[in-house]
Amino acid sequence: MARLLWASASVVFVEMIITGLALAPALLFIHWQSTWPLSTWIRLTLASVGFAPVYLVCACSLMLYSALATKALGWRTPANVELPLADFSWPVLNWGRYLITIHVVRVFAGPAFRSTTVWNWYMRLNGARLGRNVWVNSLALMDHNLLDFADGVVIGSDAHVSGHVVERGILKTSSVRLGRDTLIGIGSVVGIGVESGNGVQVGALSVVPKFTKLEAGGVYVGVPVARVR
Repeated sequence: MARLLWASASVVFVEMIITGLALAPALLFIHWQSTWPLSTWIRLTLASVGFAPVYLVCACSLMLYSALATKALGWRTPANVELPLADFSWPVLNWGRYLITIHVVRVFAGPAFRSTTVWNWYMRLNGARLGRNVWVNSLALMDHNLLDFADGVVIGSDAHVSGHVVERGILKTSSVRLGRDTLIGIGSVVGIGVESGNGVQVGALSVVPKFTKLEAGGVYVGVPVARVR
């Protein structure tokens, strides 16, 4: 229990520092514009116009500080383990803290940057291995350090790709490796340990069960997926 309390307190403290640093540009801007020798309405108008760029700066700062913090603190999803959650072991607690920091970023920065090179930059800095021309149009990717996407991979909107699953109170993890030019359709779910060859297409709203091997060039659809071409 002491470890759980320490882990909880530490992630709250770290998030306070990260969000505080990320919000600093906005607070400085507000303070600066309050000193302008202009009427209140003009200051409010200029502040409104400046909201969007200030938000983007804060969001980029949040991504940067969050990724650097988790890397420095060693908060990562442990690879290839089966651990009972009830034991509150340090690998489990580090995994939990890692997911919390990812969740905070995807809530406050994800809507503005998903499916952009900025989002890829954040995921790489946060542990993901992404090739060139990868497009991630989903915020439902977790366990970034267990994701390995080759060149040209496309993740459709709201697709869920994760390196962990919890079964009967046991945390199980494994890397997800997608080959060159793999396409994961809208709303699909990709389980842990999945590997795809080059040129694989997974149809929308499909489920790829854990540890499935998808053959190169194949088209897969269904729940669970089956090869149709």
